[in-house]
Amino acid sequence: MNQLVIGKYISLKRKQKNMTQEQLAEKLGVSNKTISKWETGKCMPDYSIVKNLCDELEITVAELFDGESSGEKSVRIYDEEQFLDLLRRTQELEKQKNTLYGVVLIVMGIAMQALSYAVGGSDMKDFISGVLLGMSIAVMLIGVYVVGKSLSGK
Repeated sequence: MNQLVIGKYISLKRKQKNMTQEQLAEKLGVSNKTISKWETGKCMPDYSIVKNLCDELEITVAELFDGESSGEKSVRIYDEEQFLDLLRRTQELEKQKNTLYGVVLIVMGIAMQALSYAVGGSDMKDFISGVLLGMSIAVMLIGVYVVGKSLSGK
């Protein structure tokens, strides 16, 4: 599954139907920037919108993922539901991975904060303790941001 090939195919089919990115976006309930990201291969359509996209472009899900129209005598050993299920699972795993990254950052921040309290006594140790404390707060904030972004679905 090559995102760039799929994006070019979306662009080709949209243009063949004499639609602008804005018109397609309006029909699908997304922004024209989203359509642009698909067409440039920067991201894939969400599994929940793939069927509607294919209906608007009058193509099958298999053709979308192949990035080309299938021939009349083409034989497929998979169906659209399998494609959609695979895409849904892939996107859910990506979301879980990003959530896990955020949680790891939060745990690292807590560990750094604990370490900053363990270090202290002399001026140099107090300086290192302060740096560790500042870094721990930054790492935890980044972790919270990553988890929040992942859970919000954006």
